[in-house]
Amino acid sequence: MRRVLLLLFLAGLALAGPFSSDYVVEPEEDAEFALRDETGKDEEDIREDSFESDLLDLKDAEALEEDNEDLDYTSEEVAALMLEMQNPCDRHRCKRGRVCELGTDSKPVCVCHDSESCSTSEGMDEKVCGTDNRTYDSSCHLFAHKCSLDGTKKGRKLHLDYYGPCKKISECLPNELAQFPLRMRDWLKNVLIQMYEQDRDGTSFLNDKQRHKVKKIFEDEKRLKKGIHNMDLLARDFKKNYRMYIYPIHWQFAQLDIHPVNRYLTHSELSPLRAPLVPMEHCTTPFFKQCDNDGDRKISLEEWGRCFGLLIDDIEPELVF
Repeated sequence: MRRVLLLLFLAGLALAGPFSSDYVVEPEEDAEFALRDETGKDEEDIREDSFESDLLDLKDAEALEEDNEDLDYTSEEVAALMLEMQNPCDRHRCKRGRVCELGTDSKPVCVCHDSESCSTSEGMDEKVCGTDNRTYDSSCHLFAHKCSLDGTKKGRKLHLDYYGPCKKISECLPNELAQFPLRMRDWLKNVLIQMYEQDRDGTSFLNDKQRHKVKKIFEDEKRLKKGIHNMDLLARDFKKNYRMYIYPIHWQFAQLDIHPVNRYLTHSELSPLRAPLVPMEHCTTPFFKQCDNDGDRKISLEEWGRCFGLLIDDIEPELVF
């Protein structure tokens, strides 16, 4: 009877209004780029993580207890029953293209998302191009289709290539590939400078350690200012002001190395940088493929630094923060 009263009490709270709780929200899986062998699966393709979190903070449970002293329940009992009342799918993460459903044993399972339930945008903003050179109405449609091909060679090879409808990507010539890191280094440096300037106006993009590093670059009078520069000037500036570029290259690596933080960039971790660039920079895919020197389909911090022209002694894990 005591348990029934508590369940009724909690149900009343749910009807009365939302309670304070921390749900695990499924993060959007980043798009992937193709640096794969013909038959091997990516770690992202075979990994399904399940995350558990507290559904009710103890302080909130204690507050409920104070408001209902007559029920005489401990905060631990309230929290445990709240957890029991939740749909197990609320705490179960499925990879992109799958949704959680309860199986016959009431345990959460991941099944392919029905592409017909994906929202369709009339504009071009949501469209994406797959590595099969097919335009999909959205990333939801692409990954639902990929899931339907699970276990096949086509399914293993299908990934989000870039944002926007498919178009002809020009071939990247050797001299263009050599110029690509020149523009990327300059762009990374200028992105950090812009963030630092906005931080001075009250917007917090950088943490204290990052601001300390960027401040030195910002205040250096020798710094090449933002603008459209020819490749010769960018090459000379990198040689002349080499020290200015060391931290921006490490900073970008740190921004991407998040799932998990292990000093390696997987295909999906590179996507936030890569996918928007491909339609504008036709050497993007060949460049990142070239960075993977050992062909293990991951880019280590050392491979990343050397790909951007850093000397081996200047590639420091301590700068990845």
